[in-house]
Amino acid sequence: MKKLLKKNGTGDIFIPVTAVALSLFGILMVYSASNYSALKDYGDSFFYVKKQTAGVCIGVITMIFAAGFDYGRYKKAGVAAIAVSALLLAAVFVPGLGVESYGAKRWIGFAGITLQPSEIAKFAFVLFAAGYFSKKPERINTFKGVLPVLAVGAGLCVLIIAEPNMSITVCVGLLMIGMLFAAGLKWKHAAVISVPVVAAVPVLIAAEPYRLKRFSAFLDPWASPKGEGYQLLQSLYALGSGGLFGVGLFNSRQKYDFLPFSESDFILSVIGEELGFAGVAVLFIAMGFLVYRGIRAAATAKDLFGCLLASGITLVYAIQVAINALVVSGSIPPTGLPLPLISSGNTSVIVFLASFGILYNVSKGGAY
Repeated sequence: MKKLLKKNGTGDIFIPVTAVALSLFGILMVYSASNYSALKDYGDSFFYVKKQTAGVCIGVITMIFAAGFDYGRYKKAGVAAIAVSALLLAAVFVPGLGVESYGAKRWIGFAGITLQPSEIAKFAFVLFAAGYFSKKPERINTFKGVLPVLAVGAGLCVLIIAEPNMSITVCVGLLMIGMLFAAGLKWKHAAVISVPVVAAVPVLIAAEPYRLKRFSAFLDPWASPKGEGYQLLQSLYALGSGGLFGVGLFNSRQKYDFLPFSESDFILSVIGEELGFAGVAVLFIAMGFLVYRGIRAAATAKDLFGCLLASGITLVYAIQVAINALVVSGSIPPTGLPLPLISSGNTSVIVFLASFGILYNVSKGGAY
């Protein structure tokens, strides 16, 4: 893979190598976290692993393609990417096309394949914002110039929260603010924008009874240990049981139907249980290293579009890692959000690996 990535120029090889290494580790942990539930539910302990392996393979192929494709050609694709993302997000509500799970319609299903449009929408927004501000950098200096990006971000948030999917909505909201700052947003404009964004969070929580229950469970999970507080308590049990060095790989007890979504949203809990604090620390060092390489690629990009594109890709990854870790550790109210490159989920791993291919391509213009 290294030769394939480098044939069209030299970039930061640490980006794709680290991303693939994390994905391979993810396959291992998906098997550990899911083998019992997969055997019980599907009669095949490798059910989730097969899907994840297929996703990683496709992701690596798309990453190699993206790594060799001039990122400058994406500059005019932002509007089209947003239009396609909006159509896909709306398609989840089409009967017979949208797939519902646990009361949420977040996927599109066809020919036995499921696609989660919100995973694509995050990167479509990055592409749009990077192209918009790089075309006329002075737009960031006026509130009028910032409005189109705010409108597109808000529109995506409305479509995503309607699924409902508050976790990705929060990600897009934070990403929007992060992209604006990367483009050079003035502090006075930031203050005006931040007020409605911050105010929207409690409104969204209060708008749905189940979100209020989750918030109450976050404040006191022991008040409903068999209800809304159950998942958080089981996650904390897993992390606490892991101690410093863990109970050993494949030896998790929480994966035996105690911890819901142990292979996806709460896979970090299983990692903490099996590999302990030391294992989680090593994992976060690797993820932090990937974020650092992304920041470096943005800082050394040869043009503003590359800088904003690299910044956005790195922001998406960093925001999602941070939110997942905070949820799993009980630091913020529980919400469903996968740990990128690690959790089970084909759309997520394919899109993230492809984005890191683009990030590598941006790094080719840097001083490495």
